[in-house]
Amino acid sequence: MPAPPPPALAITPASDAEFTLLERLLQLYLHDFSAHTGDDVDDQGSFHYAWLDAYRVEPDRHALLVRVEGRPAGFALVRSGEPTRMAEFFVLAKYRRHGVGTAAARELFRRFAGEWSITQLATNRAATEFWRRAIPASFDERTWADGRVEQRFTSAP
Repeated sequence: MPAPPPPALAITPASDAEFTLLERLLQLYLHDFSAHTGDDVDDQGSFHYAWLDAYRVEPDRHALLVRVEGRPAGFALVRSGEPTRMAEFFVLAKYRRHGVGTAAARELFRRFAGEWSITQLATNRAATEFWRRAIPASFDERTWADGRVEQRFTSAP
């Protein structure tokens, strides 16, 4: 029996009013990611993400919210350029393994057509496997000495 289609997906730029939501989702992401980085929370119990404010003002940084059937389901932080980079990408656990992440990633590749670079920590094998499946084109993959895995490819509109 074929898998059901992913639920209704919307990806929109985070407005100034939605940055509080983005910050909360980012905390969940950084919590998950800390298993690979060893990062700790500050004295107030929060993780720190140094570049979030830059996504409000720098034209090559794009903060996007992912929604499923109108509900917050994740986010993407994209840096456009040559190549475009997926700085951060997160889907809530509830929506994983239902096609949401793949559909969101492919929509972003379409919106930001051209050269792409996606990197993960080599210790995050689940992320590497996800990107290998989600990238809709042939790609070159390299493991760097600093412990990053990178996929490079070209996406079409």
